[in-house]
Amino acid sequence: MSVLDRYANMAGMTEEAWKRHANPWSVWTRFAAIPLAILAIWSRVWIGWWSLAPLALVVLWLWANPHAFPPIARPTAWSSRGIYGERLWLKDRSHMPAGFAVAQRIWTVGALAGVSLLAWGLITLQIWPTAFGTTLIVYGQLWRIDRLGIFYNQTRTSGTG
Repeated sequence: MSVLDRYANMAGMTEEAWKRHANPWSVWTRFAAIPLAILAIWSRVWIGWWSLAPLALVVLWLWANPHAFPPIARPTAWSSRGIYGERLWLKDRSHMPAGFAVAQRIWTVGALAGVSLLAWGLITLQIWPTAFGTTLIVYGQLWRIDRLGIFYNQTRTSGTG
């Protein structure tokens, strides 16, 4: 069982939870949590240790988010197809096109660079690494969702998923 599989199980990602998580509101409100988390961490300058309270709220929201919205019956939205593709990918990676592994590695390197820059920016309270790191993370996630949506469409068309 991979780290991602263990995380999905720990988060209570049942079939019903995946359908709820695929709701576009779930996807986009998770993206909206990114600047809120950054603001909460940055707010330590103004409110000290109290900054942990809004950060805890963001973390709680990210945990509850996949269960907070109604399930969708069919993935018609771009973001929904991406989440359904993610679910297929977690279930069985054998149908993933060869090029996708390369794309995943590129995304992982970009995400690690983004997280490193974001952490550096938040620790040193510098705008440019914070903004650039955030951009890398968000762009990488959008690209990943897009690739997984394409995988979902290809799988449905070929009848392998």
